[in-house]
Amino acid sequence: MRLGQVMRASRETGLALAGLGAFWGAFAAYLPDYKLRAGVDDGTFGLLLLCAALGGVGAMALVPRITAKLGARSLKVLAFVLVAVTFTPLMIHSALGLAAALLMMGAAMSALDIAANVRISEAEHDTGLPLMNWNHALFSFGLGGAALLAGALRGAGFPPELVQPGLALALVLVASRLHVARDSAGPEADAPSTGPSPMPWAVVLPAAAIFFAAFVTENTTETWSALYLERGLGGVVGAGALGPAMFGLVMGLFRLGGQMLAARLGEARLVAFSAAAGAVGAVITAAAPSLPLAVLGLGLIGVGAAVVVPSTNALLGQRVTRAARARALSRAWMIGFSGFFIGPVLMGALAEWAGLRVVFLMLALAMAAVGPGLWALMRAPRT
Repeated sequence: MRLGQVMRASRETGLALAGLGAFWGAFAAYLPDYKLRAGVDDGTFGLLLLCAALGGVGAMALVPRITAKLGARSLKVLAFVLVAVTFTPLMIHSALGLAAALLMMGAAMSALDIAANVRISEAEHDTGLPLMNWNHALFSFGLGGAALLAGALRGAGFPPELVQPGLALALVLVASRLHVARDSAGPEADAPSTGPSPMPWAVVLPAAAIFFAAFVTENTTETWSALYLERGLGGVVGAGALGPAMFGLVMGLFRLGGQMLAARLGEARLVAFSAAAGAVGAVITAAAPSLPLAVLGLGLIGVGAAVVVPSTNALLGQRVTRAARARALSRAWMIGFSGFFIGPVLMGALAEWAGLRVVFLMLALAMAAVGPGLWALMRAPRT
């Protein structure tokens, strides 16, 4: 793979996604403290996570208008919005404060994430390079690295009031390096419009189901793994950060190799292998008698969640016409991305009722559900 070209084509989007990952990784490392400050039980905490979903859905509805208005400045402006939102976790001293913080965080994260992915898709079209795995690897490295650092600081007794300003400064540096790209029209810009083509639901719905399972697994692991390691397995304060850190770093490494593995195995086999590894990892995590074995299981979940979304994107794009591709991808993402927010909420209710071990058993079922979705996607006729 032409890695140098990929890196150059991903300078802006990769930096933006790495900053986004660092934002969420630092928050995930301090989640046990934020939950304690809010004074809520597992079930209430899970329900409050729905506020991030509400903020995210609102952002998804508005981002097309925002990016159309901002044009080439979109990434830079939305990155600075994320900087401002970095301070919202400091307002968590009650359930209401947690709800407000999550609402703003969900909106800011989703806006930057979607804008970055749109820019990546445009760059892939313009350059002919596969860029998704590399960019998403940088997100994972940002998440894992920030979780490790924030976990170490938390273990050393640093409160969020000292950590979040440092994170904000780092994100200011990221945002300031996002140059304003030139708006450009691709070669299809002058093509005559023939009206919207029919939505190819036969391929959209299976792809959306795969996305949903992958996003449920990803955000549930990021959200609940720190609590599980410290409360369920008796880890010391700060040890919980090993969960999101291991998950993020393994995802990043596996995404780096995703393009080479896809060339050898094919996208469909890669998705199947990855999902199977994730299911095994979730079972190991749920049954682990000790913290090291649970961390190993979380790493395998990272393998499972790493390439499912980018590779399914490729499979979906291959099975629809160019005219239908953008709409098909957007519909599949709108449905599937809801799992990123709904998963932790549902799993919070489940944790309140049955405990966190059962949560990870459910993630094993979610990863196993990728199989039927993949079968339906590959059986669907090309449209």
